[in-house]
Order: sequence, then C-alpha cells, then structure tokens
Amino acid sequence: MDVRRDIPEDGRQGAGRGMSRRGMSRRGLVAGAAAAGAGLALPLTAGSAAAAVRADAAASVRRAQPAAGTAGAATGSLQPYASYWFPDSFPEGREPDPGAVWRSLKNWRPQDDADLPYNVATVPLAERFTPVPANGTARAGQARISALVSFAGTAGNPSQGGAKADFYALTHWAYLDELVFWGGSSGEGIILAPNAPVTEAAHRNGVPVLGNIFLPPTAYGGDLKWTRELVQKDSLGRFPLADKLIQVARTYGFDGWFLNGETDGGDPALARQTADFVQALRKGAPELRITWYDALNADGRVGWQGALNDKNAMFFQRGAEKLSDTMFVDFRWSAARLASSAAYARRLGRSPYELWAGVDVEARGWDSYVDWDAFVPEGREHVVSYGLYRPEWTRRPGDTPARFHARDDQFWGGRNTDPSAPAGPGSWRPAARTVADRSTVTAVPFATTFNTGHGTAWYEDGLRTGDTEWNHLGLQDRLPGRRWALWTEGGGTFQRPAIGFDFGAAWRGGSSLLVEGADGTLGRPVTLELFRTRLPLRSGTVLEIVHRADEGSAAVTVEAAVAYAEPAKPGTQPGFRRLPARTVRAADGWVTTTVRIADGPGRTAHALGVRLSAPGGAPVRWRLGSLAVRDGDPAAHTPAPPSALKITASRVTGDGTAELRLTWKPSGKGAPVRHHEIHQLLPDGKRRFLGGTCGTAFYLPALRRTSGEPGTRLEVRAVGELHTASAAAAAVFTW
Repeated sequence: MDVRRDIPEDGRQGAGRGMSRRGMSRRGLVAGAAAAGAGLALPLTAGSAAAAVRADAAASVRRAQPAAGTAGAATGSLQPYASYWFPDSFPEGREPDPGAVWRSLKNWRPQDDADLPYNVATVPLAERFTPVPANGTARAGQARISALVSFAGTAGNPSQGGAKADFYALTHWAYLDELVFWGGSSGEGIILAPNAPVTEAAHRNGVPVLGNIFLPPTAYGGDLKWTRELVQKDSLGRFPLADKLIQVARTYGFDGWFLNGETDGGDPALARQTADFVQALRKGAPELRITWYDALNADGRVGWQGALNDKNAMFFQRGAEKLSDTMFVDFRWSAARLASSAAYARRLGRSPYELWAGVDVEARGWDSYVDWDAFVPEGREHVVSYGLYRPEWTRRPGDTPARFHARDDQFWGGRNTDPSAPAGPGSWRPAARTVADRSTVTAVPFATTFNTGHGTAWYEDGLRTGDTEWNHLGLQDRLPGRRWALWTEGGGTFQRPAIGFDFGAAWRGGSSLLVEGADGTLGRPVTLELFRTRLPLRSGTVLEIVHRADEGSAAVTVEAAVAYAEPAKPGTQPGFRRLPARTVRAADGWVTTTVRIADGPGRTAHALGVRLSAPGGAPVRWRLGSLAVRDGDPAAHTPAPPSALKITASRVTGDGTAELRLTWKPSGKGAPVRHHEIHQLLPDGKRRFLGGTCGTAFYLPALRRTSGEPGTRLEVRAVGELHTASAAAAAVFTW
C-alpha cells in the first residue's frame, strides 16, 4: 500500500498512509518477535526445514546467521515456524534478516518440508447462518468486514502457538467475512502461508483465511524481478507459481490468497500477464478465494486509486469472467470514489459489497478518523464493505488476557459492550452497530468451555494441570458472538453486572465466563443470552452447564434459558423458556446442572442462555465454566484413542530441559476428534498439561525432568466436541 507519504517516527502508518514496508508496524514487529522468542524461551533461529531439503534443492534456501548471544543458536532449535517464501530468487547483495530463512516457492515440495506436519490446518470451514440482528442498525446482506492481521513477525512465527498469554487472541469471528494473514518483507520473505492455529480458529467459526503475497515497493527493498518471477510462464504457457500457490493452499488447509503488488516499474505487458496469472489461479482452483489489492494498474505501474475504475478493473473482472472475489480499495478513497466504485461493480454484474474500503486502525484504533457514512451510512443502503487494517491494535504488550479482551470487546461491540445499542468509544462505529453477526452452532453435540485460545494456566475438571502461560488459537472454543446481550425483567433502573472472560479459574482450558457486580446487582432476575443457534433437538437432548459461585459471592439462582423461535424483529428478546433452577453457593464448588430442553421431538433451539438472580443483595461473582448440548451419554461422543506415538527428534538443552518433536496416528474410528492434548505423567501419578493441537504432530519446547527420573512418560489423547478425552497413546523419553 502507499508508501510515498511520510512515515511517523515510530514506524506506524496513520489512516490513509497505507501499509508499512515490513507488513507491520515497528511496535507490532518488535512485540511479535519478542513474544515468539520469549514465549518459547528459545532463540529465533531458523527452523529445521532447511536441513531437510534435498541436496538437489539446496540452492533454494539461504539461512540467516544466528544472532549473537542467543541460547542454542549454535546447535539450532527444533522449533517449527509458519512458512514464507520468495517467488524464486533472493535479494541480491544482502543477507537474510536475523532469524529468517530464505526459501524459494518455485522449488518448494511438500515432501521436503520437515515443518509441514506442524503447519497443516485440519479443521474444515464451517457453514454459518445469520440470525435476526441484535439491534436495528446492523444489517444482513449488505456490508461485510475483512481484517488484515499480523499475529507475529514474518520470520519466527511459531507454528503451534507459544508459552506466553500475551497474544492477539482474536475472538470476534461473528463479524468477519474474511481474514488475511498479513505480513511479509524484503529481508525475510514475501509470500506467507497462515499458521495452523489461526486457520483452525477461523474455520471453526466459518471465516475463510487468506495467505498473503506482498510485492514490496522498491523504496522498501522490493524488486520487480519478483513480480516477473511470480507471473512467469513456462514453455507451455502455463503459470508454475500459480500452481504452487494452489498446492500450498490445499496442502496447508487455508482458503486463498491476498494479492498485493506494490513494486513499481512495470509496463502494460506485465500488467496483462499479471491479470492472466490471476485468471490461471482462479481457473486452477475455483474453490479458493482471491482478494486483489488496489495498487498495480493496467499500465503496469503502481498508482493507488482508492476506487474500482478502468485502471484496475482488469484484475477484478475480465468480460463475463470473475478474476478476484473481492478487491481491497486503498485508503485514499472518498465518499464520491466509493459511490462510483459501487456503481462500477454493478455495471460489471458484481456486488458492491465485494469491495473492501480500507480502514487503517494500526496506529490509533478506535480513535482513528473514519468517514463512516461514506460506506456504511445509517438510514440508507450501505455503499460497499470495509477492511480493517491491523485491528490487533487492541493488544497492548504486557496486558493481562482479561484486559486485552475487555478492550477488544469494546472495539468490536462498543464502549458499553451492549449489542442492543453498540456505539463508541467516541465517534467509533463498532462492527456490532453495522454488520449482522453470524453463528456456526447448528449441530448436536455442541460444547464450549469459554476457552479463548490463551491463558495463564491450563485447567481440567476445574483443577490446574498446567502451570505456565500459553497461546494456541486452534484450541479456542466457539464463543458468544454478542458481547454481552443481557435481558432484564420489570421496570425501573438496573445495575448492569460486569461480564467477561476471566483467567483466574476455569473448568477446562484457560478461561471461564465471569459475571460480577456489587451489592444488589442481581436483585432482579436477568437473562444472559449466550448463543444464537439452530440446534435440532430430539426427545432426549439435554443442556448441561458447569458453574460455580466464587468465594465471597452471594448465592446465585441459575436457570437455563432456551428459545424455540427467532424473535420477530431486530433488537428484540427471544422468547426464552426458563428451565428448572439450581442455586449455587461458594461452598458448593463447581456444580453440574443438566436439564432436558427438547420440549418434544422436532423442535429447534434458536438461542441459549442463562437466567440469573441473587435476591440476597450481597456482591456476586458467578462463573460459567462449560455449556454443552448433547444427546445421550457423553461417552458416545468420545473419540477412539490415537496410536503409534513417536518421538521423532529431540534435543536436551542447557537448562536441564529437552525440546521434542512428536507424531502419532489418529484412530480414524469413533466420534470426531476436536483436538489432541499432550501430557507428562509425573512420578506421583498426576498429569501435567504440555499442550494441544488439532493435528497429529506436536513440538514441545521445554520438557521438564522430574526428580532425576531416567525416563519421562508422555501421553497423547484425542478430545471430542464435548471435551471428553480418549485413552492415551504413550511414549517414553529417555534422558
């Protein structure tokens, strides 16, 4: 994106300034790299993929020299990282940036990629539906939202999360229509494949994920040869790199590519060949999504239009043939340009909502100036969709997870976190005000433990089994889309309780849902709506919740709330039916409440929630650890155990720990596997949680030896949708 304007001294791009040379701000790059390195207590050295490349492809990889003073740099780490490449050749006259490995996509082969098993996403893209909107301003079928997010630096982005809770754990998938895995730089690589946890979390919520191709401006190290290499033809007129991009997306399990060509100096012939390349990518894999960024024009030169027009339409539509699914319109748009762009799209037979108007929030977040009425006016039809550039602004390095989510909830849902009236902070229009939310909760069994994909510890059945910080978005549950829909009873004033994710205790995973307030907060009953659903119910279908009152809390009366029909119009309460009550006190600890919700065969649950009251007047701290809808015995939804657990590589580190690579085989039988969990069996018979993954390969950064034991037993279990775990496959690591 536009780099000709001045860049602030801190390296960040202001609204309308475009994208930075490295694909992320200095703040984001430094913080992301630090989190990756510090979180795993390992150096940001090159991964082991290069060592596995066959001898005849050795010239396609150039490794960075280890940074001075980094532990283990001399021997190398087993840590796998997210994949990135150059199209073919590497920068001339320079070495890779610290921690980077230069790889050629043209020479990439899956069988040569030792890190591939750790980068493949296995969660399919879920179907979703649009319930009746939560308010009168959010609209279905009009503007949608894309997000360009950099979760870490291009190099050194761990394949399977890390050992820090300080991480951008995106949870507001309900408002997104597309996620771009943003990044890339001329000193690391310019073609990025999303890492598996990001794709898995997005897919669980029905959001497609795009890899990124960033051809940098020459001022930031870009070279026109990379554009020519990307769109080169072979002797038969085919596009080898288009085929490689298709192979990468299908192999890694993500959904398409964001094409961002900003290297100037081309000509009309190169522009036509680039359009031919996009056409070949489309024809070769019609199931993949393509988003074109408004930079390269029909004359082969870079000139950001801030519009869809005759200069860039050739990359969006060719005659009656669609080339790109969507176009990201550069930040220099105006109300007039967006209106003309919408009209232009309609003349091409395309929807104007296939255009993303760029909204840059990298530097100022919700304090950014945005002309909302230019694309999502209130009171009349939306003009185009919009794309948020760098919404991870809400993550402040050093934040606790709870503080991050409180800020993120305001960014997406408004300052009051009330989806019935979302607004602010300031002039900000949160997504909940404009876009109708979506849900994927359509099948039984369904369960959530309100796990956000990061935490300061790990819990199982309410007990702490992991004592270190962690992040892994692939372990994230489906979470309430409307933060936080609360329905009151009776008239008069009402003191709204604080509602949010809490990391001080959990039933399973790293977090739970906490409702708290001062004296009298729940003196009048309230219904907390949690999920909009389309769950088919049978006569034996039950709703099961696991909950507790914290120490010092009043006794809380809890009733399940189920709606069997959608509300008649936006912003109105579903017709919840209350089901049998249970009063919980702090002395009870975690309590499981199970109620039948079918109310006769053939019914459908359209909303799930809980009705809460605490008439005693004391402060309230009520915690919801799990919610599940199931038919029959939970054991029937438990997967069969995995097998053939193997330690494929290991390295004992200087601090008395070991890093390992593990693989195993799924059973292929029984209930579907949601993810796998890895534990260490301790000498006293207890288990220590080491991590989890949706795949069948896992990297363990620091196995701790216990009491001088000669060998450490490792166990892997398959976990189903109801979070019930199989028997274990085991292996012993000998010290």
